[in-house]
Amino acid sequence: MMCVLLFVGTNYSTYFNTASLVTCIQNFPKSRGPTVGILKAFSGLTSAILTQIYAVMHTPDHATLIFMVAVGPALVAIGLMFVIRPVGGHEQARPSDNNYFMFIYSICLLLASYLVGVVLVQDFVQLSDRVVVLLTVILFILLVSPIVIPVTFILSPKPEHPVEEALLSETLITEANTLQDKEDQPKVILSEVEEKPEDIDSLPASDSRKRIAELQAKLVQAAARGKPHQWENFTLMQALVNTDFWLIWLSLLLGAGSGLAVIDNLGQMSQAVGFKDAHIFVSLTSIWNFLGRVGGGYLSEIIVREHTYPRHIALTIAQTLMAAGLFLFAMAWPGTMYIGTFLVGLGYGAHWAIVPAAVSELFGVKHFGAMYNFLTIANPTGSLIFSGLIVSNIYDYEAEKQAHRHQISALLSPQLLHNRSLLADGPLKCEGPPCFFVSSLTMSVFCIMGAGLSLIVVHRTKRVYAQFYQSINT
Repeated sequence: MMCVLLFVGTNYSTYFNTASLVTCIQNFPKSRGPTVGILKAFSGLTSAILTQIYAVMHTPDHATLIFMVAVGPALVAIGLMFVIRPVGGHEQARPSDNNYFMFIYSICLLLASYLVGVVLVQDFVQLSDRVVVLLTVILFILLVSPIVIPVTFILSPKPEHPVEEALLSETLITEANTLQDKEDQPKVILSEVEEKPEDIDSLPASDSRKRIAELQAKLVQAAARGKPHQWENFTLMQALVNTDFWLIWLSLLLGAGSGLAVIDNLGQMSQAVGFKDAHIFVSLTSIWNFLGRVGGGYLSEIIVREHTYPRHIALTIAQTLMAAGLFLFAMAWPGTMYIGTFLVGLGYGAHWAIVPAAVSELFGVKHFGAMYNFLTIANPTGSLIFSGLIVSNIYDYEAEKQAHRHQISALLSPQLLHNRSLLADGPLKCEGPPCFFVSSLTMSVFCIMGAGLSLIVVHRTKRVYAQFYQSINT
């Protein structure tokens, strides 16, 4: 029964992710990084929010929490299912969109800062029920504050000046026609078939046209074989035979899998180094995960928009930060649980803002839902490999070693032997830095490998990004 419940609950979340991401990427095709970052950020912050709500309920009955989690999202879906829809992003763009994105970013940062403060205060100070309720009310106000944006549109029948709207419409129509013309012609830039030769620009005009015609003929032949080009709409099966897609998937597996293994084992990791209560690290990781998704989307958008460089350079930075955080976990120096949690949570969250945006760019949005959900297989696969096989086995091995030493020591003390016998049927526990030393170092190395794969993706796609975003910016 638990297996069935987990299956239904997990796919319930998958439908939310797919519907939200696909719809919003279609509605904001020129702001994929911020859009994905904001959506995935609030998704990553839910555990801290639900923890605060549960604290207000103040009940020891876990069934109440499960009922709240089951009913709440369903009511949201029912209330919004007739409202949220694709509206044609290239036809709805406004010059003020950037300001509204910055407003939502500000709310994100304010919300994360507020939750960090609330978590720390509740951890060190015993608050009264009235104060907890007040803190939760403020939390709800911050959560619903982005509704100011659609209310502004409703109250302002003409959000843009008429002249600006006419110019904007004319520009967008021209741009749409240009994009359509480009879609009707074979693309010259391809990472899988052939790149544009560096000497083609130095050829005379007639020779250059002939060379381009030859390249286009080759690309037409490749298309006839069912192999689309970068920036076109791949099907899932076409993406599965693309080298770049698998490099992205393996990089995601190594980075996100390591981060998820840390999240899965935060309780044991914190207890092993002397913390009695692990809930503060769970909440803080959720908040850092949130900031990583917001920051990853924002940083990657700056990289592709202002520098016309591949989005995966931001993922390389995130995986390097995770490697540093895992190294700190292995060293177990004083205070490293807080710093390591910050770095790993930040890097893990960045994966889920950068990778979906990059895949939608490189492989198109028409079948993005199928490709995104295939990419998410990296999460449970990474959890199985890193958490189920590496971390758990090493933890059990160290726990057995410690139990064996305790048994030998207990032979010298009958009283100690009696106390140990009372706990003989309980689960083995490991204490001290050795519990996660080897596993943390191993995952740190895997994160460095993931960063290397991301750099390979950067090298393979930098010409495509440069060509595409230079044409957009000009």
